[in-house]
Amino acid sequence: MSTRYTRTADKSLNDKHTRILKDLLQKSANKYCADCKRKDPRWASWNLGIFVCIRCSGVHRSMGTHISKVKSVDLDTWIPEQIESMIKWGNERANVYWEANLKEKTPSESNIDQWIRSKYEQKRWAMRGSIPDPSTLGGQNEEEVIILEEEEKEEE
Repeated sequence: MSTRYTRTADKSLNDKHTRILKDLLQKSANKYCADCKRKDPRWASWNLGIFVCIRCSGVHRSMGTHISKVKSVDLDTWIPEQIESMIKWGNERANVYWEANLKEKTPSESNIDQWIRSKYEQKRWAMRGSIPDPSTLGGQNEEEVIILEEEEKEEE
């Protein structure tokens, strides 16, 4: 049974996570779906660290949680591990990795399902080797450092 204190703490943490997600969605690369480039994504694959539109989120869900773990930015409750993944990755860094060897543009709407599966299931255009530390894929912004430091302080 939860107490008043834990409910308040949970609400406070949820509010904080909502603010962080809102801030992350203000970054230019995160303003668009990581896959089809539609504007204003409201879903995320937290283990991949990407923001996606509702259509692409359905494709991600259909691939299974061993590949993509999808949550709503607005409707779901997030835990610190999930938020940390979104902070560390984001659409820009994730696509540097997943689209490293991509030569053609994102396909038309009619071909997007298979394209997403090729991107994540088959790792068709991904960098060779193991998945790198995301900080090696681009500079870390000051705000990312601040957010991560705040998360670490709260865990202590």
